[in-house]
Formats: sequence, structure tokens, C-alpha cells
Amino acid sequence: PAGRPPPPPPPLPPSPLLLLPTCSSSSAAMSDLDAHIETLKQCKIIPEDEVKTLCEKAKEILMEEQNVHHVAIPATVVGDIHGQFYDLLELFDVGGQVPSVNYVFMGDFVDRGYYSVETFLLLLALKVRYPKRVTLIRGNHESRQITQVYGFYDECLKKYGNTNVWKFCVDVFDCLCLSAVVDNSVLCVHGGLSPSLDTVDQIQDLHRLQEPPHEGPMCDLMWSDPDDDIQGWGISARGAGYVFGPDIADQFLYANHLELIARSHQLAMEGYKYFFGQLLVTVWSAPNYCYRCGNVAAILTINVDGVIDFSVFEPRPTHLRKVPDFSTRMPDYFL
Repeated sequence: PAGRPPPPPPPLPPSPLLLLPTCSSSSAAMSDLDAHIETLKQCKIIPEDEVKTLCEKAKEILMEEQNVHHVAIPATVVGDIHGQFYDLLELFDVGGQVPSVNYVFMGDFVDRGYYSVETFLLLLALKVRYPKRVTLIRGNHESRQITQVYGFYDECLKKYGNTNVWKFCVDVFDCLCLSAVVDNSVLCVHGGLSPSLDTVDQIQDLHRLQEPPHEGPMCDLMWSDPDDDIQGWGISARGAGYVFGPDIADQFLYANHLELIARSHQLAMEGYKYFFGQLLVTVWSAPNYCYRCGNVAAILTINVDGVIDFSVFEPRPTHLRKVPDFSTRMPDYFL
């Protein structure tokens, strides 16, 4: 009869994308992740399909984070690792294990060391398992171009027999945040400042989901260096980014109500090095860099009262580390 509403359409089957994991599937995923973490902690790789799943999950989590990730104290800030897997284990023994410590890693997880694959995948697995306890900032080596020259690409190819794992990982690189602010007082960034950026809000506004450009603010954050001997901005010998003097750091800190810039990107023989009085500190976390530089490493700790300290550490003892088989040709970047 007229006026009667039509019968409701049959309900659509739920989209697989909208199905929330049940408790059991969620706990199964966690136990898989825990198993991967244990495997990786033994410096063993996980299967390619598991790497793909891990990278997809990591991208979801990282995409939720802003360019400037805010971190509460207490926190521990870490500099370059560069694939020195056993020294990363030493770092965790010195600084504390995840999730009991809140870590901010300032990039350059890969290249130059022997174990970039295991290093990056362990950090990524810890990020996915404990997303609120691990912050991963992008360094200049987290790039397609740089990793094809300095080792990560070759290592993926050698360990997996193809370049798929490299492709999964470099897609994750694009999602990494560009900086972090700890306790609203310490800016953590891989390289340094940019003449294009006066405020932290301007970092927030950058488009980060891309291979780092050769110039511009995103490039500068990953490539710039402090220089005690200049005022203002100078040309960088690296061919990317700039060098900047104490006036630039002072201006940026003042304008953004911050107290300190923490960064890595440059070897510090004592593990850390202050610039501009105490406006900026370089933190370097790869001891005996490239297995030959003879430096110690450090991590920066900020306690619950906001007090800064450093833990300095040596390489992992020889009996607790292994060296890969060099029966194949030594890559050029070790020569």
C-alpha cells in the first residue's frame, strides 16, 4: 500500500578493513612481535613476509605522529647507531631496556656498521610493540639515495637475496618524524637548524612523507651542523644543509621557549660535545665508530626533575659480539 516505507536493504557484510582485532588475535599479534624481538636480539633476521607485516604496522603507527613528536620525562636521548648492533645491545644494558625506559633515537640507524638490517628491524619492532616508549627520528641516512651508497641496500640484498626488505624499510623511513620536543624544553633533531625555520610550528607544517630533498628545511634538519667559530649561517662542506653559529641557536631557543638543542650527526670522541656554551649538545651513540675510530659513545638522560646527565659507554666486549663472514668482497665503504 501507498505510504509504507520500502523494506530495509539486507545488511552489507563487514569490510575486512573495519574488523577490529579480537582480544585473541591482538594478543597473538603481540606474542608474534615478542618472538620477533627475541629473534632480532640474537642478531638473527626474521622472514621477509614478517618484515613486510612489521613495516606495514609501523607505518600505521608512525603516520599518527606529527613532524614534531612530544615526549614526556624521564627520557633518554640517543645519537647515531649506524648498524652497530652489538653496541646497541650494550646501550640498552647501560641505559635500561624498553619498555622500562622512554627512548628518543635521533636517526642514522643504518649504514656503515655490519648489522643495519637487525638494528633497524629491532628498533622498529620495539616501536610497534611499545609505541609510547620509543621515538624514532629520521636521520640523513634514512634515505633511498644514501643507503644505496653506504651499505644498507647491499646488506638487505645479501641477507635476503632480493631488495624487497630494503623497499619495505625505505617506505617506513618516509613516515619517521623529523624531530621531538622532550618536556617542552629540549628539541631533538638529527642534524640541526634551518634558515627557513624560525619556529617549531613551522617544522610541524612541513610535508615529510617523501625522500628527503637535496635542499630546503627538511633537508637542513637532517644535514646542518653547529659551528662555534661563526655567527649567522654558513655554507656546509657536506654539500647539504648549513652550518650555524651561536646567535642562530640562541634566537631559535628564545623564540620557541626551549632550553637546549640535542642532535647527533657528527662524531664526538667523548660521546657527547657541547657547543655555544650549553645551548646545543651533540650526542653520539656508536662507540669505536666504523670499528676503528676509537671513540666512546654516550646517551643523554633527562630525569623526572628535568636534570640532564650523560651515560658514557664503550663498545660491547669482544666475547659478547660476532663479526660477519668476510669471505665475500669487502665493500668499498670499509676501505
